[in-house]
Amino acid sequence: MGVKRAIRHIEYRIERLLIKVIDFFYPPFRKIMPLELFRYGCCGGLNLALEWVLYYVFYHFVFHARIFDLGFIAFTPHIAAFVFKFPITFLTGFWMARHISFAGSTLRGRTQIVRYLLVTIGNIVINYLGLKLFVEIFHWWPTVSYVIISIICVTFSYLTNKFYAFKKNKTDHGQPSADQE
Repeated sequence: MGVKRAIRHIEYRIERLLIKVIDFFYPPFRKIMPLELFRYGCCGGLNLALEWVLYYVFYHFVFHARIFDLGFIAFTPHIAAFVFKFPITFLTGFWMARHISFAGSTLRGRTQIVRYLLVTIGNIVINYLGLKLFVEIFHWWPTVSYVIISIICVTFSYLTNKFYAFKKNKTDHGQPSADQE
């Protein structure tokens, strides 16, 4: 078995396991939300928890709540923690959105990741401005500020991912649109 095939097999097994576990807890929520929203909430919750843990670890243990100076640019610790946790949670969030939350999307993977990146950039702007406002102007604790901002971002993210990044195109007379696979 080739490495690429082995990785895809592992990825498939993780995907099936996550779907099975998430769907197991769905029945009590069936009357109040569709399965897609429930899956999105679970995946988003997992990724958000990962973000919070990574943010905390980077802020307190990597940057020790101090300015992080690269010589040509310096980051406040709350911004540095955000920047360094980002690539990890971007990839995990995209993977879960594509394979679990919005698996029925009719868009190509390339289109999905570009649109997901645009949604993520929107979230970065919200995070950056929110951290600047809450931490540097209001003088709130960075971790608490980040949790509040994350809640705002979850709402923005769900709506834009559902209706933009992973939308399901309707076709005319059975002909796929230009974005479809």
